[in-house]
Amino acid sequence: MSNVFEFVAESRTSTGKTAARASRRGGNVPAVVYGHGEPQMIVLNHNEVVKHLAHEEVYSHILDLTIDGKTEKAILKGVQRHPAKVRVLHLDFLRIDLNDRIKVHVPLHFTNEHTGIGGKKGGVATHTRTDVEVFCLPAYLPEFIEIDLANLDVGQSIHLSELKLPANVQIVELTHGADHDVAVVSMQAAKATTEE
Repeated sequence: MSNVFEFVAESRTSTGKTAARASRRGGNVPAVVYGHGEPQMIVLNHNEVVKHLAHEEVYSHILDLTIDGKTEKAILKGVQRHPAKVRVLHLDFLRIDLNDRIKVHVPLHFTNEHTGIGGKKGGVATHTRTDVEVFCLPAYLPEFIEIDLANLDVGQSIHLSELKLPANVQIVELTHGADHDVAVVSMQAAKATTEE
């Protein structure tokens, strides 16, 4: 984990839709921090939140959450956005203990889609997943999981069990049994086009 993201917040005592709307009108984002104690209502600066959320890594990082000057470790568990505007409406954070394992969705990065065996034959990679939920101690949390398609031929797939994971990291779905070993990417033959 190369970057440290710090979210600076203030605690808030007012709750409910009216208070949340007032926070948003003031250029802030209402949020809640769960885990390891009582839930805590907080508010963050909207512009700072948007800057952080522009980085893919923020969703799979241990964050520094500073509330009223006191910093604790947390992960971002939920983001509610406006359906039409570039506006963050609400955030959910989860406090973490560095000695407890956590479940986090980690993005998948696909490489060699066009230069691999299937890509050179005109194949098209079809992704069924863009991320995967992993289970690990915070110190082992990967920023992303890379999937190399160099040797993937047309008609072949890569399943969850075939992903190369960092040490001490498990895929949550695979803990539910072999029938959950789904394909995350397949190389399909490109549809033939007919020129008139």
